[in-house]
Amino acid sequence: MMISDPVGDMLTRIRNAALAHKKTLELPSSKLKVAVAKLLVKEGYLVSVDESTGEHGPVLKLELTYDGKEPILTGIKRVSKPGLRWYVNKKKIPAVMGGAGVAIISTPSGVMSGKDARKLGVGGELLCEIW
Repeated sequence: MMISDPVGDMLTRIRNAALAHKKTLELPSSKLKVAVAKLLVKEGYLVSVDESTGEHGPVLKLELTYDGKEPILTGIKRVSKPGLRWYVNKKKIPAVMGGAGVAIISTPSGVMSGKDARKLGVGGELLCEIW
């Protein structure tokens, strides 16, 4: 089965794992997914990201961050979808949950948080919002 929105699938798997209080999850890997996962580690939503090779190709193993028994990650919203891409310029980068969350943006300089994109003065495709 071909997935039409691999990043959306990844975000859904992470959200479901957090809701089910799972410690780790595995999913098919890609360069964009690795970049998003590494940003989530930097922002503190994930503990670690490991890349390995499974029987069906590259696999990404993610470990979720918990505060006691509750997951740090409480919500994910996919903004730019394959059917409707959502681009923002540097002045329109949203502050997620009043600055408590993170906007993930794919820019010409790579995948970065909205805060970093604002600092560098670049816009791009608003992939998702996480809080």
